[in-house]
Amino acid sequence: MSAKPTILYLTDLSYEARGRRYCDEDIFVSSQLRQGFTVVLCHPLDAVALMDDFDVTVVRNTGPVIHYQAEYDRFRARALESGVRVYNPLTGKADMVGKRYLVDLSRDGYPVIPTVDRPDDLGRLPGTAEYAVKPMLGADSIGLRFVGPEELDRIAFGDVLVQPRIDFVHEVSFYFVDRAFQYALYAPRPDRRWELEPYRPDATDLVFAQRFVDWNGLDHGIQRVDACRTREGELLLVELEDLNPYLSLDALDATARTAFVSAMERSVLGLLRG
Repeated sequence: MSAKPTILYLTDLSYEARGRRYCDEDIFVSSQLRQGFTVVLCHPLDAVALMDDFDVTVVRNTGPVIHYQAEYDRFRARALESGVRVYNPLTGKADMVGKRYLVDLSRDGYPVIPTVDRPDDLGRLPGTAEYAVKPMLGADSIGLRFVGPEELDRIAFGDVLVQPRIDFVHEVSFYFVDRAFQYALYAPRPDRRWELEPYRPDATDLVFAQRFVDWNGLDHGIQRVDACRTREGELLLVELEDLNPYLSLDALDATARTAFVSAMERSVLGLLRG
């Protein structure tokens, strides 16, 4: 490894996400990482051709892989086969491999929105006016639809999961690097998911979020724990993003942004040192 490690930084600068500027975030983060690394930005579709020539491939705001699933599967298989270092490491058990983990966590009694993926388990869901039907490999609400109770028996199971539609007070996200909490943001208005403000979690909130990060078992990498707070005050997991979580760094002040990138830099170096 050279004195200044090399990063192949995967990003899709042209991807347009609702309420977010992916490109701005990656321009900022990559520019900061250049202080300690040699950084080359790369579209995710070019990763397989280039990643062998770099010390680590960093997956950032690449957009939902459902748009290029075959190419992503090829990247993942090649990286695991050849031992290419990838950040986040490809051992995550959450969104990195689809949303079936929500079914498993729900069944195991974790504080998760109740989730099933088989018609025989629909009875495990609480009664409600509407249910969310989500693709197992969905992201950014792609393919999400809502159905009434009378439509449940017409759902084509196999690659979807079903959850009750939760009446929540707000959504809150907890951001971690190497299992260490960094900051939290929340959307005080439920109808404006990406209008985020700093959130000061209490001890109970942090225990909730840490439980899922520890369950996932990633020693290195960035994770975002997304939760909703019910009308009763309980936090329930919405998703655990461990592949390419958007960081919403624009909602932080300059000091917090710098602190996060410093933590990320230490994390990447830790991965390289093994």
